[in-house]
Amino acid sequence: MFSQEPQDLVVVAGQPVTLPCSIPGYIGVVLWIKDGLALGVGRDLSGYPRYTVIGDHTSGEHHLRIQRVELMDDAVFECQAITAALRSRPAHLTVLVPPEDPVINGGPVVSLRAGDPLNLTCHADNAKPAATIIWIRNGEVLNGAMYSRTLLRDMRRENTVSTLYISPSNIESGQQITCRASNKAVPNGKETSVTIDIQHLPLVNLSVEPQPVLEGNLVKFHCSAKANPPVTQYRWAKGGSVIKEVSGDTYEVIVDHSFFTEPVSCEVTNPLGSTNISRNVDVYFGPRLAAEPLSLQVDLGSDAVFNCAWTGNPSLTIVWMKRGSGVVLSNENILTLKSVRQDDAGKYVCRAVVPRVGAGEKEVSLTVNGPPTISKTQTKQELHGEKGQIQCYITSTPPPDRIAWSWKETVLESGTSGRYTVETVSTEEGAISTLTMSNIVPADFQTIYNCTAWNSFGSDTEIIRLQEQGGSQGSTRSSSLTTLASLASVWRRLCPVWSPTLMAEEALCCVAFVLNEAQVINVGATRALSQPFITTAKPGQAQSPRFFFYSSTRTSRRKARDAFFNA
Repeated sequence: MFSQEPQDLVVVAGQPVTLPCSIPGYIGVVLWIKDGLALGVGRDLSGYPRYTVIGDHTSGEHHLRIQRVELMDDAVFECQAITAALRSRPAHLTVLVPPEDPVINGGPVVSLRAGDPLNLTCHADNAKPAATIIWIRNGEVLNGAMYSRTLLRDMRRENTVSTLYISPSNIESGQQITCRASNKAVPNGKETSVTIDIQHLPLVNLSVEPQPVLEGNLVKFHCSAKANPPVTQYRWAKGGSVIKEVSGDTYEVIVDHSFFTEPVSCEVTNPLGSTNISRNVDVYFGPRLAAEPLSLQVDLGSDAVFNCAWTGNPSLTIVWMKRGSGVVLSNENILTLKSVRQDDAGKYVCRAVVPRVGAGEKEVSLTVNGPPTISKTQTKQELHGEKGQIQCYITSTPPPDRIAWSWKETVLESGTSGRYTVETVSTEEGAISTLTMSNIVPADFQTIYNCTAWNSFGSDTEIIRLQEQGGSQGSTRSSSLTTLASLASVWRRLCPVWSPTLMAEEALCCVAFVLNEAQVINVGATRALSQPFITTAKPGQAQSPRFFFYSSTRTSRRKARDAFFNA
């Protein structure tokens, strides 16, 4: 009879175990059976080096001692007394195998790019039974992991895999996350940890000192950066152009106005890429032209628009004025002159002022296309028998097409006729026409000389008298024709193509009427633009020219210059 029989046991691989078997008074052969196969005869278990039969055999003790239990020892054991035909109860030896040390893929430091989610995978292999895996962070178990198990070929051990997902918002660089794997063989489990390393592009701050700063002073740029992985390169640029001579995190330079509009940039690079940041400098500088105004040439009655753009810092003030006038015409970039007149022509100044910093100005010209204007006449006091000159100064844009002197029955545009010579000199403003007469006779001082200039826009006329030395000044601008005979002479000279049937009294009445009403002192041909002043004179032949009348005052003359009657 058995006093001790083997019992079911659970043992962790690597530990020793003893299966008891006692048969008091039995002297015969004892066999240990493993899964139906004898391990040896009696105490000879030479085929199993880790197996030993122990105990006092004379007392019937035949215990089976197994050193360092292995997975192959997971079996059913029996103790048999062959001679007595006795068999112990079968005893199941269950061998537990702890998982190997868990491994987190990518450990011990897991790097990821900022903004990316974290996926951790932990393996716990070769365990019996299969390992259970949990994730721990800051002492707290993280839920939501996914698990899978794989049965190995020995059909006993299993591999366990656990995958943990963590969203970007729930990750901090430097955190430690632990994978703990456990089964019955290691109830307290085995652990491994990883450190989270969040990598990011350089975080850059660009400082500028001092600000604001006056143009021509020193400024220091400092580019501070935090980066993981560390910074590998600094690169500086201004207005998009690389500054090759600077490579560190600091840039010092004497600034000018361009730093106000062309930003300085610092580009910081690490293995993940580059971050670029730029800053403008608050540079104080005087006015600088951004759009230069252009001189204009416009027709009479049109609009003239000047554009003058300045830059400056701090904010500047713009003033438009006409040269020689203190009147402010505009405080905007654009100056608009509506329906320009000839007296609008001249120089205009666009002036810009930056308070406490500086000022600048640009001058442009306005040229007005219109009829010629005889701005002044000039004559010297002369003596009988000497040479005399009279001049008229003509302002005209475009230049005059024709300038003519007329007196009595003579019309002379250039060259010499008898004692008279006409010379015309062009100037920037128009022309100066000079009538020279040789061997002055007394009648020359009584003669009325007419200077007339034409261009495509119209004409102007002035009457001049030669001044006798010691006599009264003789400009007919302030005098009138005093006799009907003189009037008739002027009329016949300037209206040679009128019908001879025109009655003298009608013509004289016409001239006398105009003389009384408009102070007319000359008559000339021109392009007609408005209603005539004359109503009593009647046209003759169809080929008669158009005429208009000039008065002694400029205002009346301007009104009258457009008067005409058709032939």
